[in-house]
Amino acid sequence: MTTTTLAVLVPLLPFLGAAAGLLLGRTAPGFVRPLAVLPSLAALALAAVVAVHQGGNAAVDAATELTPTGSVPVELALHIDGFAALVAVLVGFVATCVQIYSTGYLRDDPRYPSYAALVSLFTSAMLLVVYSGDLIVLLVGWEVMGICSYFLVGHYWETPEARAASIKAFLVTKLGDVPFLIGLFALATDAGSFRITKVLDTVAHGGLHHPTLIALLLLAGVAGKSAQFPLHTWLPDAMAGPTPVSALIHAATMVAAGAYFVARLLPVFEASSAAMVVLAVMAAVTMAGSGLAALAQDDIKRVLAYSTIGQLGYMTGALAVGDRGAAVFHLLSHGAFKALLFLAAGVVIHATGTNSLAAMSRMGNLRARVPDAFWTMTVALLALAAIPPFSGFFSKESVLGAAEHAATGDTAHIPGAAGWIVLVAGLLAALLTAAYATRLWLLAFHGKGVEAPDHGRQPVTMNAVLWVLAVPSLALGGLAYRVLPDWFDGRDLTPTLTTSVLGTGVALVGVVVTYGAWRQTTAFAAGAPLGAVAAHPEGDAGLVEAEAIASHTPAYGDVASASDPADPGRLLLGPLHRHAATGFHLDAVYGALFVRPVLAAADLVRFLDREVVDTYVRGAGTLPRLLGAAVRRAQTGNLQTYVSALLAGTVVLTVAVLLVATGA
Repeated sequence: MTTTTLAVLVPLLPFLGAAAGLLLGRTAPGFVRPLAVLPSLAALALAAVVAVHQGGNAAVDAATELTPTGSVPVELALHIDGFAALVAVLVGFVATCVQIYSTGYLRDDPRYPSYAALVSLFTSAMLLVVYSGDLIVLLVGWEVMGICSYFLVGHYWETPEARAASIKAFLVTKLGDVPFLIGLFALATDAGSFRITKVLDTVAHGGLHHPTLIALLLLAGVAGKSAQFPLHTWLPDAMAGPTPVSALIHAATMVAAGAYFVARLLPVFEASSAAMVVLAVMAAVTMAGSGLAALAQDDIKRVLAYSTIGQLGYMTGALAVGDRGAAVFHLLSHGAFKALLFLAAGVVIHATGTNSLAAMSRMGNLRARVPDAFWTMTVALLALAAIPPFSGFFSKESVLGAAEHAATGDTAHIPGAAGWIVLVAGLLAALLTAAYATRLWLLAFHGKGVEAPDHGRQPVTMNAVLWVLAVPSLALGGLAYRVLPDWFDGRDLTPTLTTSVLGTGVALVGVVVTYGAWRQTTAFAAGAPLGAVAAHPEGDAGLVEAEAIASHTPAYGDVASASDPADPGRLLLGPLHRHAATGFHLDAVYGALFVRPVLAAADLVRFLDREVVDTYVRGAGTLPRLLGAAVRRAQTGNLQTYVSALLAGTVVLTVAVLLVATGA
């Protein structure tokens, strides 16, 4: 088969698997797990073959017009360059790992068939975004992912937290999608086509009439989908969904789509210096703010959620300084170690019976209980903290190196201010990332929390997936920075000496300072009583998640508060801790600025409808009703009454006629 045919099958197979899973989930439950795993695995294999055929050479392009539109055509188009080929492999790899892992994690969940089908549909939508060469077709995949995230985040719909999180995720991302859609139409109007190749050709010849407006409109959608400031608030709340869903969303789908979209259309954004500065500021605020917020979270999954926001900030920072190779390199590296972090957290949840909102202050003695999760999560946290030689070091340094080049004026068409903003924020984020990664490792595996009930050994599929993901988390970076330039734009991704020393130095400072704070707080809290432990009944991790979220408490005992005195984050942040723990009150600000006015306007409309419009309608019906009542009284059914009325009327008419005649 040709490369084009293989590429068409890559998103098609998971879609067919999703359709078959929804149709056969109840009638043939024995087919559910094969239909979940095999299509994703086949898509991964085909994506790898497509990547080998593409080989970093000229992009593969193919298109056919879907239907005449009378103006700008919409085409079913493929555009597969080195970026698309490798990102598709990442999506297939992570999706396959998540599906295999979920067969054990949600083995007793009654809604597993629909869950697995939605994960397959999610995967298909992201692959459509990756391979699409037409912006409208890309938009289809973009929106299908939004629908899938709504259902998957709300998987435990019995709980108010899951319902609220799914609605919030949907509404916040849609808030960005409205200007995004307008931007796509404006871009296609200037280019005369939705084809990505024609759009980029138009940009190269200076054909965009409103580049700044278009870029800013598109950035709104990117901020919503990739959870960047100020539309990032939905992602931490989305942790109410099953842990494997979090791994999928954070590592390879949904949030990666925004960064990938900017990378694919980077010349559109480079056409406006103002847009690049806005992108740099957005990335800087995201990196710094998410790092501080992560350092204050007690829920292990919320720490990882804010971590994802910050790492996506690195990607958008690389794009802000014009290096899409560094951005996609970090996207690939981050996809491996972030999937590993979430799935390892899922093993902790499964083993201890903690809920999906697992408080680290309540954890203790887990190193011996979950050795696979401990060692693999250690690898992933070292990659997250960008400690050499783990993969995160090489990809993060490629971002910082690109920022350094832009700051010193070595990158054409990129404002120097954007380079300095990204460089300073990236170094600050490196310090904060190492600090919260160290804090998570210490509290989760070396804390003095509670000996939680032992729920037995985890399924082999769960632990096996962890070790599979540990390999790229450890080895991807050292190999990729030498190979990837041939697949990307040819720009060197080798770490530079200055940023490597600075980045690694501040990361080590973050590790040492956090460890010192932990030792101090642990010693201070050594005599504090922890309270009684209440065992949670045995059960599947997914079901425990739902029960514990519903009760707003961890699934084992009320033993410590989120303000545990042994938390080094409280000591490090000081008075800032209270604000960082709530995400700097951004939800409250949005509530005051948008939610309350909208609710007040809705109340006003309801009042006007009930008291004004309904009153008018009721008044308009009163007169006919009275007339009808009067006429109804005349209808007595008595024949004598009718004859008498007829005679009386005849007499009246006769008298009237005589009077008129006499007067004449």
